[in-house]
Amino acid sequence: MTQEEVAARADLARSFISQVETSKTSPTLENLERIIKAVGSDLKSFFSDYKSQKVLYKKEERVPVYDEPRGVTSHMLMNEVEDKKIDAFMTILGPGAETEAEDFHEGDEFGFVLEGELTLILDDKPYELEVGDCFYYQADKVHQIKNHRKDKQAKILWIMID
Repeated sequence: MTQEEVAARADLARSFISQVETSKTSPTLENLERIIKAVGSDLKSFFSDYKSQKVLYKKEERVPVYDEPRGVTSHMLMNEVEDKKIDAFMTILGPGAETEAEDFHEGDEFGFVLEGELTLILDDKPYELEVGDCFYYQADKVHQIKNHRKDKQAKILWIMID
C-alpha cells in the first residue's frame, strides 16, 4: 500500500504519512487510529502480542525426514511446529521395509494405516494392521513398524504427541 493510498483512506496528508513513516513526527492517538484502520487493522490488534496461528499446511510445505532407513520415506506434515505438542508424519514403507527399532521415550504415538499391511512391534509383541486400522501407545516401550509385504508399499499417518 502506498503512502498516497494510506493518506486517502485515513483522510490525512501524504506528507504527514511520510513524516510518521520516517519518524520525523509522531501522530496523535486519533491519527494513529485512523492510519491503523486505513491499513486494515485496529488499535487492539496493533498493540497486541498475540501472533496469528498457522492453520493451513499445504502439501508443498512438507519437510522430508532424511535419516530414515532404506525403503522408508517420511515427511513432516506441518512445518514451523516448535510450539505444538504434536508432530504429524506421512510415512511410506516400501515392500519389505521397516523402521528402526526405537527405544522408549516420553510421549504417545498414534498411527492410521492408509495403504497396505503393517506389523507394529511393541516390546517384541507383534500387532498386525491393515488399511483402516489404527494404533495408539505410550512410547515407553521399544517400538518398530514393518511392512511384511514384499510386493506392495504401505502408507501411514503417524502422529507423535508430547
